[in-house]
Amino acid sequence: MTELIFELTSPGRKAYTLPDCNVDVAYDDKIKEFIDEEPVNLPEVSEQDLMRHYVKLSTLNFHVDKGMYQLGSCTMKYNPKINEDIARFEGFSDIHPYSADEDIQGLLELLYDYEKDLKVLTGMDRFTFQPAAGAHGELTGIKIFRKYFDNKGEDRNKIIVPDSAHGTNPATASMGGFKVITIESNDKGCVDVDELKEAMDEKVAGLYLTNPNTLGVFEDDILEIAKIVHDEGGLLYYDGANLNATMGISRPGDMGFDIVHLNLHKTFSAPHGGGGPGSGPIGVKDFLKEYLPVPVVKKEKEKYRLDYELENTIGKIHGFFGNIGVVIKAYVYTKILGLKGLKEVSEMACLNANYLKEHLKGDYYLKFKRLCKHEFVLSGKNQKNENSVKTLDIAKRMLDFGVHPPTVYFPQIVDEALMIEPTETESKQTLDNFIEIMKQIAEEAKNEPEKVKKAPHTTPVKRLDEAKAMRNPNLKYEK
Repeated sequence: MTELIFELTSPGRKAYTLPDCNVDVAYDDKIKEFIDEEPVNLPEVSEQDLMRHYVKLSTLNFHVDKGMYQLGSCTMKYNPKINEDIARFEGFSDIHPYSADEDIQGLLELLYDYEKDLKVLTGMDRFTFQPAAGAHGELTGIKIFRKYFDNKGEDRNKIIVPDSAHGTNPATASMGGFKVITIESNDKGCVDVDELKEAMDEKVAGLYLTNPNTLGVFEDDILEIAKIVHDEGGLLYYDGANLNATMGISRPGDMGFDIVHLNLHKTFSAPHGGGGPGSGPIGVKDFLKEYLPVPVVKKEKEKYRLDYELENTIGKIHGFFGNIGVVIKAYVYTKILGLKGLKEVSEMACLNANYLKEHLKGDYYLKFKRLCKHEFVLSGKNQKNENSVKTLDIAKRMLDFGVHPPTVYFPQIVDEALMIEPTETESKQTLDNFIEIMKQIAEEAKNEPEKVKKAPHTTPVKRLDEAKAMRNPNLKYEK
């Protein structure tokens, strides 16, 4: 059982002692009321006790450096430590946000150079690095949608979103003041083209889509889809959450997309989730470049500057230039691998996903029996129907084996979904171990269902009443 730091208290023990103040201290009358003369109730422990306690706590948390983290739709890959080292170079880490352009030429050159790389990778014509994450990129995109059609004098108030879309897509469209039109997937797990044709009219501003989609399936009819939307004057928005499947192989710009956001914190290996902030740069086709948020980086006579003079800019959507630390990490990753290396990343991600799918499709239900890309969606509905073992139970049991569960119950069009994305950074040995674990859990669900239903058994915290824990968390230590 892990103790609280207060439970380690030994009266009089200290980790660090400040020297006595040797000058007279005079407080302003206005702040005296905020000064508490009573001793602060802190744990009394030695420095060694303190270090051991927090190191122990750090080992209880799961992270990508500790084990496999196959979180579908989120691309939780290994984060190379060289990224961190370079992002901490003084020339980057010590820059003040209000620095003059002439004092940050190196950083501006990096942004200018990285924009060129992303244009090659995506087939887009101009980028901004301001958005703080994918959903923030979507918000930037929907603002561009709105201003573009307002400038054209067109009253378009609808956005089409497939039923397999990320939840942020319809949420973003609603935040932008659009009505969301949901279209169903066909039996191949793709956009139903006939239903898209029926939904498309002069009131539709555009279609939100990722390719491959959240089922890990590539949209075979993407060129026809683009034509249907464009013929009615609409725009195509590319959710870049699944770019890890297509780098160096296919490009959103070539598929017909007009706006794309990338997730530098996913596809390009920067820590995210509990491990750090994100970055969701937006790329647009040439006819939309004047709508980007300002500033953007411009090169003139071998010098770089921040350009605020975009005719139809939507303004600013982030303080300063975005989460620059994340951009630098992604830049390092991209430069080390190059286009050839990034293509190999996507090929290995797809290979790993299909390897897992083929080995597990006999133990769990697979709704869409076709070649997947970087991820695939299994289902625990057979286990639920046979012995009332739910997908959540399966996920909890995985914790006993030191494996982080995948995304569960998403996408919602697959009952009892298990969305698995191994990424390219996992070895065959790790994948084989994962297969053995999943097969064992499937066997237990059949022969020892109660064992799975009561999991986890070996973790520091056992099965919680999750609804109660969220609504009434107990965060207070009482003696």
